[in-house]
Amino acid sequence: MMFDRLYEKDVAISGIGQSEVGRPSNKSAMRLTLDACLEAIADAGLTRDDIDGVSCWPGDNNNGDAFSPVGPNALIGTLGLKVNWYGGGYEGPGPLAGVINGAMAIAAGLCRHVLVFRTITEATRRQTDKGASALTNKTVGRDTSAAWQWYTPFNVLSGVNLMAMYAQRHFHDYGTTPEQLAQIALTCRANAALNPKAIYRTPLNMDDYMASRMISTPLRMLDCDVHCDASTAIILSRVDAAKDGPNPPVRIDAIGAALHQPWSWDQLDLTAMATRDCGDMMWARTDIKPAEVGNAQLYDGFSILTMMWLEGLRLCPRGESGPFVEGGRRISLAGELPVNTNGGQLSGGRTHGLGYVHEACSQLWGRAGARQVAPHQVSVVASGGGPLGGSLLLVRD
Repeated sequence: MMFDRLYEKDVAISGIGQSEVGRPSNKSAMRLTLDACLEAIADAGLTRDDIDGVSCWPGDNNNGDAFSPVGPNALIGTLGLKVNWYGGGYEGPGPLAGVINGAMAIAAGLCRHVLVFRTITEATRRQTDKGASALTNKTVGRDTSAAWQWYTPFNVLSGVNLMAMYAQRHFHDYGTTPEQLAQIALTCRANAALNPKAIYRTPLNMDDYMASRMISTPLRMLDCDVHCDASTAIILSRVDAAKDGPNPPVRIDAIGAALHQPWSWDQLDLTAMATRDCGDMMWARTDIKPAEVGNAQLYDGFSILTMMWLEGLRLCPRGESGPFVEGGRRISLAGELPVNTNGGQLSGGRTHGLGYVHEACSQLWGRAGARQVAPHQVSVVASGGGPLGGSLLLVRD
């Protein structure tokens, strides 16, 4: 597949920031957002006057719902920014849409420095409403009721019910085992133990995993991500402008955002979802090969999704993610492909997409402390499940 313009190659990440990660936090959603954004701006060696674009996903959700309590309008006003472009919306490649849209705005000549952020406060909300994260509460404005009307009559009220069906199909088609799936949770917990911000840091073993409560067969409690309150921010800059900053630019070498099947949570390819479409698009936009990836930050809203991303991004052959992760050595911090090095969302906390970009940059810049992996120049980030999917190939020159 040929493309006339590879716009993302004009864009680099120049700074990153992240608030505390709480379960819950005693800070407001706006305070968390400001903490992350101001840290990212300073990290890039910029001031608020330099920021001429703002982007996030999904924007103001249901007037400040815990899934997205702060949107671009509120942040622009609070920070007193003067922007030439801003955006936030539901459609597109899921949690990485803010990055992809911001990069397009820079490549189009609308901005030089775009502040991308993602704030979530579901831990606080769940103290008063245990159903706050149910799919039925995320319907209005996100995907209308067209999809969920086919699920809710059959008690598909949570994402785990949907993902369990995909996991069961993967087990059936490829012989994937619970012991193999467990390695995603166990690896994330081992990595989280070295991350001072992680929600869960106590050690886990296979017996602990097998003893955890079954939520929706074959997914257990430890296969589900951990709600938290947090905000993450990154600064996207035009490549020439990023070279003037204090950090070596992390270029966006390629993006994946394709969807070549119907937009539906019960897609045609039940063991890949949108992951393969994203992967095919991303690798078609670069000369870099999967074997060159030095760390992979892959969406683990549910553990089966990480395995699907491994296959969809061609980091292992299709149907072989089970044997690939078996034993956990290959995806450990010392392995050939470290995965979710900050603990991911299973143990680190559900920072919902942008947290993976923050961790990838931390690793590429050698800032990850006790969880730092071997020096490398290429990282892949992927986020989403079902028809929502996006991926980034990040390169430190």
